[in-house]
Amino acid sequence: MVMTSSPTSRVVHLELHTGDLSGATAFYSQLLDWRNEQVDTASGSYQALGLGGDLGGGIVECGTPRPLWLPYVEVARIDTATDLARRLGASVLLEPREGPAGWRSVIATPEAGQIALWQQKGWR
Repeated sequence: MVMTSSPTSRVVHLELHTGDLSGATAFYSQLLDWRNEQVDTASGSYQALGLGGDLGGGIVECGTPRPLWLPYVEVARIDTATDLARRLGASVLLEPREGPAGWRSVIATPEAGQIALWQQKGWR
């Protein structure tokens, strides 16, 4: 499939949710030579991944029953995008929440899966 126009919202970050942080980190480091770095924040630690290019990544250990890659898509306004997703039938799994670098929400539909909406700080 050939796309003729560029998307207005782009994927800016990929985050792996897993129940085995050390296993996932070792696997991707050995398989793809992805470098990781522990980042400590007020809300806990995070494994940042160097995926190459301008795409950021990370691994979060949580109680997920199976590993899940969650793409973060940049939006102009987190509140507007989250409200639109809700009107389109999405469940809001995480209401817009502020973090160190911006705001995020997580939405899901049975047809489209889960996606995180992301607004970088300085855009509000």
